[in-house]
Amino acid sequence: MQQGYLQKLLALEKQPRFHHVVVRCICTLLDAVPHFNFRESLLVAVVRNIGSSDDVVRRICCSTIKSLFTSEGKHGGEATVEAVRLIADHVKVHDCQLHPDSVEVLMSLSFDDDLGKPEVQEGNNKMKNKKNKKRKNFEESNQPQGNDRKRSKQETIAKMKEEVAADYKAVSYTPDVEERKRMQSETLSAVFETYFRILRHTMQSSVASSEANGNITSGGSGAHPLLAPCLSGLGKFSHLIDMDYIGDLMNYLKRLAARGSSSDSSAQKVQNLTVSERLRCCIVAFKVMRGNLDALNVDLQDFFVQLYNLVLEFRPGRDEGEVLAEALKIMLCDDRQHDMQKAAAFIKRLATFALCFGSAESMAALVTLKQLLQRNVKCRNLLENDAGGGSVSGSIAKYQPYGSDPSLSGALASVLWELNLLSKHYHPAISTLASGISSMNSAQNQVYISISPQQAFKNLLLEAGSFEYNQQGGTQKSNKRKGRSTALASTLASVEPPPVDENEVSKKLRRHFILLWDIKENERLRGELDRTTSALQLYEEYKKQRKPATLKNKKSKKARTTVGM
Repeated sequence: MQQGYLQKLLALEKQPRFHHVVVRCICTLLDAVPHFNFRESLLVAVVRNIGSSDDVVRRICCSTIKSLFTSEGKHGGEATVEAVRLIADHVKVHDCQLHPDSVEVLMSLSFDDDLGKPEVQEGNNKMKNKKNKKRKNFEESNQPQGNDRKRSKQETIAKMKEEVAADYKAVSYTPDVEERKRMQSETLSAVFETYFRILRHTMQSSVASSEANGNITSGGSGAHPLLAPCLSGLGKFSHLIDMDYIGDLMNYLKRLAARGSSSDSSAQKVQNLTVSERLRCCIVAFKVMRGNLDALNVDLQDFFVQLYNLVLEFRPGRDEGEVLAEALKIMLCDDRQHDMQKAAAFIKRLATFALCFGSAESMAALVTLKQLLQRNVKCRNLLENDAGGGSVSGSIAKYQPYGSDPSLSGALASVLWELNLLSKHYHPAISTLASGISSMNSAQNQVYISISPQQAFKNLLLEAGSFEYNQQGGTQKSNKRKGRSTALASTLASVEPPPVDENEVSKKLRRHFILLWDIKENERLRGELDRTTSALQLYEEYKKQRKPATLKNKKSKKARTTVGM
């Protein structure tokens, strides 16, 4: 009966009018009883629809897969392994051209980092020893004793029975550690197989399109729909990547983040990724490095170069400000060791960036800039007004504002003149922060900023449109204008509107609509008059054309009559 019902569902799934109902039935059945005998058929049907173009079907199927991942107690983890394998095969069959939700569901997976370690085995041994000890105490307490302790002995026996039963139940339902370790290993293998396949496909398709077109193509997200969820997953599970694959992964990320205009013509460069996708590659590289810090020695200088250049390529509205703020936090704020030349280059470039773009992006850049100045005291020479950056100007190369390498930009030979303009910014938070950065060298300004670029970006997005102009930072003219506007607004608010006479309003409306009706009626009558006039003109022309023909016929008839006589 169960098999017949499932076969009926799978047969009806191919019919469009029953598709929604069938998918909902399959997902409900799989979510309710994941230990179903024909679970594999249900999983195949659900995975087949997680990339559906129908939003309703895709949402239901993705929700079911996420429910399987988060409630492994219902099926012991076997359904998770099967689902991840099917997703990997699904991505392979469709050549990585699926909806992003098809891979984003993998973000709901959770892995036990301590699974299989000696501490787990030791905990199980302690539980077993505790159970044996309580059982022994129970047997000893069950020996015959005096009648005066009969009631106390019965209470002790009952209590020990309950404790032993509870401990035995807990131990008996503890899943096998080796089995869980095997399933987790298979799941991780399938997950990273999917992620690496997406990276390889992105590299191959990007290089092929670059060679074919010879220029940067637009719509990178459309060409690589699975790249964004793939990078997010790699960032989340970076600490679980096998050390044997980290070298290849870093190589892929470096090539994906590389600029198309690089002078290195021997390497294959990717040219059709968006700025946000290339920033994500840099973020994932740093997460992988920090997740495996004890056993990994990777030079991340190339990623700093990419970030330095991507700041100039960033465009608000087109690119994601949250991704840029995350990159600034992970690559510049969390890393406390920066070369002085590199730190100065990023400080100067972020100041230029803050001067050109929106308030949220500018705030994230200024927060990063201040943290870099706080950690690199020598870079505070950029705050001096002397030409060339102050006391170290004689030994520093000339500043190259459009250089691609931050270590060779010579930023220490410049000054942060942008802060003077930012201190007059229309947003009070930005103007205040810029003024505070400008006075960092003074003794009274020693307050260290603790907010991250991400939080600063989010805060200004939430406060967009709810702030007031800074009166102190603005010019006198703008203050006067604002004062006049405020006075006018208060005056208008204090004036009460006159009472409304509804009868008068009704009369005016009636006259207005009567006038409109008359205009419409006149237009209709004028149209009829024009049509009548045109008809009369046509009739007159017809009479003129018919008159000669009539005269001719009369003459011919008269001639025939004369001949007959």
